[in-house]
Amino acid sequence: MRKKIELHESRSRGDGKHVRRNIIDAAHALFAEKGYSGAKVEEIVVRARTTKPMIYYYFGSKERLFAAVLEDVYAGMRMIEQSLQLAELPALEAMRKVIEVTFDYHAKNPEWVRLVSIANIHYAKHILTSNTIASKNSAIVDLMKNLLKRGVKEGVFRKSGDPLHVHLLIISLCSYRVSNRHTWRVIFKRDLEAAKEIKLQKRMAVDAVLAYLRE
Repeated sequence: MRKKIELHESRSRGDGKHVRRNIIDAAHALFAEKGYSGAKVEEIVVRARTTKPMIYYYFGSKERLFAAVLEDVYAGMRMIEQSLQLAELPALEAMRKVIEVTFDYHAKNPEWVRLVSIANIHYAKHILTSNTIASKNSAIVDLMKNLLKRGVKEGVFRKSGDPLHVHLLIISLCSYRVSNRHTWRVIFKRDLEAAKEIKLQKRMAVDAVLAYLRE
């Protein structure tokens, strides 16, 4: 009897994780497509194939659901950075790898850029409700700090590099081309998502950051 109860509890936990994941995925898609204000809970319910009470059971409110989506997308980027195994690489090559991976992530996940833009439109008030976003994102600053320190020790980086500003520089070069690709296509008649454009922009991003660090 005890084994049956434990099996039921295990399945319930597994089903709960599955339901929560479906809701986050559905909300992710709709928030990215329609914005926070435009995405309706009813639409998320339909896409997630769940019920409104289940959304409020797991997240409490639409605001907390959006915060959970932001937690999820930020965690995805941080997990990739932490998996790079940079310790054995010279600082210059390690930094190059971080820039390239960051560029690729933004290029392949335009909805990530949209979601962060939406969060900023709302003055990041949803991030204030999260217990994890700020603390988990401090990892990228620590990573930058470590690489810059190693680069100075190896004689390849300037001593005045600020970890947060270097991160800002990298993100700026990787995200602006994604967030503004539609206006650029109309105004300048250039498709920033074309393979040759991506290759050029990626090389420019790497060269620009490394040139700044080596001044």
